[in-house]
Amino acid sequence: MATNKIIRSICIYGENTLEQKPDILASVERQLFEKGYTIQTKRCVFASHDVLRISQEYKPHGLFLSLGRFSLEEYISISQEYLNTKNINVQIDLTSSPINKAVADALFEVVNMSPQNTFRFAFTFNNPPSSPYFPSATYEKDGYSIGLQSPDLSSECKTLEEWLSEMKDTWQEIYDLFHDDPLFLGIDSSIAPLGIGNGSLINFVKRLGFTFNRSILSNLYTQMTHFIKHNNPRPVGLCGMMLPCLEDFELANEYELGNFDIKTNLFLSLHSGLGIDTYPIGIDENKEHIINILKLVQALSRKYTKPLSVRFVSDGKARIGENTDFQNPYLKDVKIRPILP
Repeated sequence: MATNKIIRSICIYGENTLEQKPDILASVERQLFEKGYTIQTKRCVFASHDVLRISQEYKPHGLFLSLGRFSLEEYISISQEYLNTKNINVQIDLTSSPINKAVADALFEVVNMSPQNTFRFAFTFNNPPSSPYFPSATYEKDGYSIGLQSPDLSSECKTLEEWLSEMKDTWQEIYDLFHDDPLFLGIDSSIAPLGIGNGSLINFVKRLGFTFNRSILSNLYTQMTHFIKHNNPRPVGLCGMMLPCLEDFELANEYELGNFDIKTNLFLSLHSGLGIDTYPIGIDENKEHIINILKLVQALSRKYTKPLSVRFVSDGKARIGENTDFQNPYLKDVKIRPILP
């Protein structure tokens, strides 16, 4: 069993209130800690859209918070309250909605008025409930789910098969701990990278002997996603491959080199990934380009009945061709490229 076992998120779901849920989270955290896991974050998702109450009432608990899914109209009705929060995640569900200038305006309002919140703001399509990963998490029923930072399990692996085996063993260990608990919703086996070294999916790909460009036209990623969908003892949520442009710092390097443009991102997302994630945009990006990309992602999600999301991020200052200054430890600063050449 791997020693580098990192839980990205223990996420609990409540309809309107936490009640005893901090105690439940503490119990889950303790049991995982006793098995040698490091826990990065504890999170809570509500069905309620009461932004101000939840942001104020639960701030002392030190939890990452989400209000889950909104229609565009619902989001606009609370947008001013949301822009004043510092720890609330939201998503706008565009699965069946028209995509027009109002959608782009909602994004650029966040960019211009509360750019740090672009990290906590996404558009989603065919998004399944109960994922522990933000901002995709959506309430369906009370309970909790668990998500790993699984690239770290590859730290001692020399082959893809060794890493997949480590993931399977880890999922089974977590399942064995909690499967009798009626509140345990399951494990989101998504591959969720973060940082450099062992936390980076691209670092592992290169340790296997691939360049990033060569890996794109191999079956490497399809092998990964087939495995994580079919070997998880209790799957919940997304169970796909995340390609967070600026959270995987070595993927951010590929972005700066021009190897991870929006077309490459969409190509990988279509066969293995979950969409466009922490992708940088300049404050002067063309809104029509944003609208067209969202329309395409919507069409692809519908065609393949596939969960996809789009999370563009901005520091509120950098234009195309300038360097970002996110002041966010989860995001690597880069020189912004245009969405379309």
